[in-house]
Amino acid sequence: MTTNSPEYIEWLKENSMLYNAEKAAKTFSGKKEQWTYGFAKPKPREAVKDMPVWFNSYPASTIPFKGQKFIPFCGDARLWEVLRKLGVSLLRTGPEKVSGGVVGKELTPTVDGYFDRIKLEISPDFGTDEEYKEMTATAKKYGGKIAGDIVPGHTGKGFDFRLAERNYGEYPGIYVMVEIDPKDWNLLPEVKDEWESANVHPDNVVKLAEKGYIPGNLQRVLFSIPGDTRPLSGWDATAEIEGVDGVTRRWVYLHYFKSGQPTMNWLDPTCAAYRMMYGDMMKTMKDLGAVMVRLDANSFLGIERSLDPNCCWSEGHPLSVNATNSLAMFARKLGGVTFQELNLAANYIKEFSENGVDLSYDFVTRPAVQHAVLTGNADFLKFCYQLMKDYRIDPVSLIHDLQNHDEITYELVHFLDHPNDEFMYKGKKRSGKDIRAEIVKEMHDKAVNGPVKYNALSGNGLCTTFAGLAATRLGITDLDNISEADAERVKKVHLLLAAYNAFQPGVFGLSGWDLVGALPIDQKLIPEFVADGDTRWINRGGYDLLDADPSAEKSIGGLPKAKALYGSVVKQLEDENSFASAIKKMIEKRQKYGIHLGDLVEVEQFKSSGAFVMAHRLPDGRTQFTALNFSGSPIDEDVLLGHNGEKVVSVMEEKEIAKVANGKIKLHLEPLSYIAAVIG
Repeated sequence: MTTNSPEYIEWLKENSMLYNAEKAAKTFSGKKEQWTYGFAKPKPREAVKDMPVWFNSYPASTIPFKGQKFIPFCGDARLWEVLRKLGVSLLRTGPEKVSGGVVGKELTPTVDGYFDRIKLEISPDFGTDEEYKEMTATAKKYGGKIAGDIVPGHTGKGFDFRLAERNYGEYPGIYVMVEIDPKDWNLLPEVKDEWESANVHPDNVVKLAEKGYIPGNLQRVLFSIPGDTRPLSGWDATAEIEGVDGVTRRWVYLHYFKSGQPTMNWLDPTCAAYRMMYGDMMKTMKDLGAVMVRLDANSFLGIERSLDPNCCWSEGHPLSVNATNSLAMFARKLGGVTFQELNLAANYIKEFSENGVDLSYDFVTRPAVQHAVLTGNADFLKFCYQLMKDYRIDPVSLIHDLQNHDEITYELVHFLDHPNDEFMYKGKKRSGKDIRAEIVKEMHDKAVNGPVKYNALSGNGLCTTFAGLAATRLGITDLDNISEADAERVKKVHLLLAAYNAFQPGVFGLSGWDLVGALPIDQKLIPEFVADGDTRWINRGGYDLLDADPSAEKSIGGLPKAKALYGSVVKQLEDENSFASAIKKMIEKRQKYGIHLGDLVEVEQFKSSGAFVMAHRLPDGRTQFTALNFSGSPIDEDVLLGHNGEKVVSVMEEKEIAKVANGKIKLHLEPLSYIAAVIG
């Protein structure tokens, strides 16, 4: 069988996402269910009220019961009993569908943690479609819900891409790919294997742009190729491939990330990208039973040439906003919810949420609170928190997360997008690029340039766990021989970071790495994972939440079990002084007082550089505030909130700690501590 024979093309088509998405569409088109739910406007408060606390479960790092795959573990009643004790209302599975590529009739492995989807079905690596449905049913039984992902930015080099290369039907319309005239093949790198591709040199990208083929070089190149010292572009060239029409072509295609992740075209007359993603959402929500999906990398859905072919318009494009709006509205039309993990400037985060996603990841203050923990200085946090308010980003629309699968990012994209704008920072006017350079240097000096050697840098930030971040702050250099006393100190810093996220309106998210107190793993133990330069794997060590398999040395994904400072959640919940018990109490109190549904109240910031305060109007009309001391010294300062004569009650301890006098509340904060309180 040749690779463009009718039999082979039919096999590709029957397995393709576009073909199966069209089959799924027929179950919804023309049906009364289309008009059950309102869909025009985002509904962040409804989403937060229904799903205020999330557990982010990362497939590759999970250690399940012996013989169990990831999806059955996430649907195990023993897990949900623990999650509900903690107060978790939603489990997010992460990407779990068939991913990777197709070579001949062989499926090749994922190149980016299952963010290179090639089918609509659950990957056999994790379970089956039926087991996913059982998981959603178990979650519902325990009062919980399931969230999944769609990946609108790109696919893998799977069935759809191989059909596109062969110029079959509408499939080339899925991708940002362009047929290059043979007379210009001299601008393309040599590729002999028809299943491979090669990166186009940035200089030749400019030449191809000048000839009108492609928009030009990207604003940022978001990947690297180990051992390749050439300048890289976001464009790859295919080999010579014979199409179904007998014509041999070479294509150039866009990939923001790895070459195995070809980018989709969201303004093509076939509307193929829309149709494929609508089908993916139909499958995830209507068939499998998830109530929410993350829109992955949705800032990269539009690209356009500019006057400078060395830098086209490739991020924050209005088409990205429009495509996001359409996807989010369709999810709401299905009765679901969407969220974005969008690391862009504050103005774009605001823009994408006005008519699009229901919830957004807090990339405005997230890097700033991590900086405060690492350095003991909260000035940048105060600055970024004010930035959030200036752009009228309501914290109830944000996901305030602890550790996720990525690095601790301090790309500080707002300042990349506004490099020459002047900001008032630390009492002086400073340019965006100068502020960013200062913050990056401070974090590097503390985390990688000093005596601490267990962290790593990626292209976007610092790779470590949140427990590792706390250990770095404390100057702990030897994680293999960490003492019980030092473990307690790490827990204290970790809980300070948790308090900042938990005592805010919006979603509070936590991970398995947080709950067990996972430390970063040594790169030397995972050479196969970091071979391509992706150092994020050091913060993705295996974790065993339930003591499901104490003898296991590796996770489902083959990652070594990380050193866990706090131990299993089951044992922790038997100890009222444990990290998990403290998190459980935080969640109980934020729900009791309605902090997750509060509104911002203006409050004068502390004069001390090490302290930070935020205040909210609760649903019952009372005022709640949280004061945090990130410094290594005690702080005595006043909170000014304009009340008078009322009691100030600790949220955590349920006891009076002060009275308001002349609008002032006198507070004493020990180093690395916080006070969450309600007035009245």
